Amino acid sequence: MTAPSTEHSEGSFAIATPLPGQPPDQPGRAASDVPVDGAIICRPGLNRYACAAGRVGVLLAIALTSASASAEPVAVRYAETITHGFLLLRGANDDVLAYGELVQGPVKGQRMQSRLVFRFKDGSLWDETVTFTQQKVFRLMSYHHVERGPSFPQSIEVTFDRDTGRYRAKVDDKTDDGKIDLPEDLHNGITIPILKNLTPGTAAAGHMLVFTPKPYRLDTELRAEGEDKYLVGDVAGTATRYLVKMELRGLTGVVASIMGKDPPDIRYWITTGPGHGFVKLEGPMFLKGPRWRVELTGPRWPER
Repeated sequence: MTAPSTEHSEGSFAIATPLPGQPPDQPGRAASDVPVDGAIICRPGLNRYACAAGRVGVLLAIALTSASASAEPVAVRYAETITHGFLLLRGANDDVLAYGELVQGPVKGQRMQSRLVFRFKDGSLWDETVTFTQQKVFRLMSYHHVERGPSFPQSIEVTFDRDTGRYRAKVDDKTDDGKIDLPEDLHNGITIPILKNLTPGTAAAGHMLVFTPKPYRLDTELRAEGEDKYLVGDVAGTATRYLVKMELRGLTGVVASIMGKDPPDIRYWITTGPGHGFVKLEGPMFLKGPRWRVELTGPRWPER
């Protein structure tokens, strides 16, 4: 799951992470600051990571002391290509909770489709499928997320589509659907490709959608935080540590109390050098959830 230094980036995946935002005033309009009751569900990125875990409204420019934040969709420097990757999801005690598999490839209409599935030992399922284009900039076109089982506090299914301009969300027995405007910098499920394509010394600002099941907007900031060493056998490598911050603005009442005062940060590690490949992700995958870790692994062969 590494990326060549020319045109393509192998082995990226996106985690969606449940966090809150702001709900739309009317169907088909940008999100406002009007709060609604219910539990917030975020689908980021995997970019997919979590919302669920990397956007309805104007672009947010964030001033940084050490790097400038772009208020435009991130330009494609390393295009995504066919990928088949294997992942582990570990809990706070380093125990393996789930095994993951990423399958990514081209579909019709010059689009890429990426599906990330985690199957938990307790029978739970975390399943995210995103479709995006990468002509000059990354543009999220459709999103579908399913989350259910004892590892999660709620059963969730969320779908939205840029072509139809519609969404549908179900949280336990509550459902909501309607029209929605998707901003150009929406990065639910494609956070890692965006991080791999950030120009060194810059940051990006974007949005993610979250659902209660009503849609809300979450402002995001994506930037490099530092570098860390990793080992492959005795050979050392270096990975850039990226911070993805979520910002809640204007939330009050039940929504604010459910979310907490400050949403958790999510960190991603991407290899440096000629290829940019995913190494690790750390952060919660659902609201007020424990900090889990996602990292690479290989398939297990049956004993003969």
